[in-house]
Amino acid sequence: MYGHPNFTQQHAEALKPETDPIFGEVIHSYTRAQAHCDGVLIDLSDTAREAGIAFPVAITKAAWADCVEWTDEDSKRQTYQDEAGRLWDVIWMLKLAARRGGSEIRYQLYRVPRGGRGVRPRLVTLKAICGPGDQGEAVITVMLPGED
Repeated sequence: MYGHPNFTQQHAEALKPETDPIFGEVIHSYTRAQAHCDGVLIDLSDTAREAGIAFPVAITKAAWADCVEWTDEDSKRQTYQDEAGRLWDVIWMLKLAARRGGSEIRYQLYRVPRGGRGVRPRLVTLKAICGPGDQGEAVITVMLPGED
C-alpha cells in the first residue's frame, strides 16, 4: 500500500490518526483511495459518466468477479460475452435503479455466472451505496448484498 507508486507522503500525512473529543484517537482507518490502490475497489467512473452518472462509481472486487469479469476462456467454455458488455449492464441497471432515489438501493440484473458450463443468465442482486468519499464528496459503491 505505502509502496504503491500513487501513494505519496501527502497521502500518508492525510491518514495520520486524529483525536476526537468524544471517541478519542482513531485506532485504524482505511480510505477509499487505499482500497483502490489495493484492488479492493475497482473504479468504474469513466463508464458511469458515459451512462450519465455524475458521481464517481466503484465496484467491490467480489461484485466485479461475479458480475463483470469474463475471459476468452469463459467465452470458449460457456457463451460469448465480454467484460465491456457485462460492465455496461451493471452500470446501466444502476442508473435506472438510482432514479428511485435514496442513499442505498438494491437492484437486479441478469448475468451468466462464470466458472461453469452454464449459458443461461441468472438473476443477481447488487447493492449500491451513495456516501461520502475520502474528502466528503459523494461517491457510489456497488457491491454484493452481503458486503458493507
